[in-house]
Amino acid sequence: MPSVLPIVFVLVAALALMACVGLLTPKGPQQVLIRTSLMLALAACYLMWMVTYLAQLHPLIAPTKSLKGES
Repeated sequence: MPSVLPIVFVLVAALALMACVGLLTPKGPQQVLIRTSLMLALAACYLMWMVTYLAQLHPLIAPTKSLKGES
């Protein structure tokens, strides 16, 4: 069974980046918009990476070897 460690590690990294964004966003009239946009972008990047990673771990169609072209 493949390890869950990469998924958890990248999740923790994404959450740490989100915390940094939340704490380090400069004050101003657009603070909430900037913070929300960056956090949403980080969440979308993590979800895209996770779906791609899991799709490679458990493909729907297993690769097959063709015997036609071999000599």
